[in-house]
Amino acid sequence: MRSAQVSRNTLETQITVAINLDGSGVAHLDTGVPFLDHMLEQVARHGLIDLDIRAQGDLHIDAHHTVEDTGITLGQSLAQALGDKKGIRRYGHAYVPLDEALSRVVLDLSGRPGLEYHVDFTRARIGDFDVDLFLEFFRGFVNHAAVTLHVDNLRGINAHHQAETVFKALGRALRMAAEPDPRMAGQTPSTKGAL
Repeated sequence: MRSAQVSRNTLETQITVAINLDGSGVAHLDTGVPFLDHMLEQVARHGLIDLDIRAQGDLHIDAHHTVEDTGITLGQSLAQALGDKKGIRRYGHAYVPLDEALSRVVLDLSGRPGLEYHVDFTRARIGDFDVDLFLEFFRGFVNHAAVTLHVDNLRGINAHHQAETVFKALGRALRMAAEPDPRMAGQTPSTKGAL
């Protein structure tokens, strides 16, 4: 099993993430931010990744630190679980629709952080959740997972649908990229010999 557990403790947040890339999509989530939990459940279910994420943060201020630090810790746990990345497909992509919304996520488990994020939400909040925080989540995730990630919401009217298609597509793309490739068994998927 390719798994890892990472804890991050700061004056703002205390977060533990356990991840199993060879799981069945089981999620145990308690970040204190219900809509973030709902989105992370999409990653687990559609990526067939087992996730256990527990967070305590300074939510009396706002959700910023908790959302960003959850992205950071998830990225760190993904990097550890992937190990040397030998034998994986490396690249993943997914288009996911939900009613009127459609999003595309493309990623490269490259060892180099890079983010292109193009999501124009139709409103600023989904319930109590500030949609600006998704960018902070993805920045934290990309920088600490050391992946290249392109996120594009191609269309959508309902902001909940926009967000959900992004996170479902992330799960599917991660599943594809981290999947063992039998033709690459034991090999690093790079001409450099390392990722």
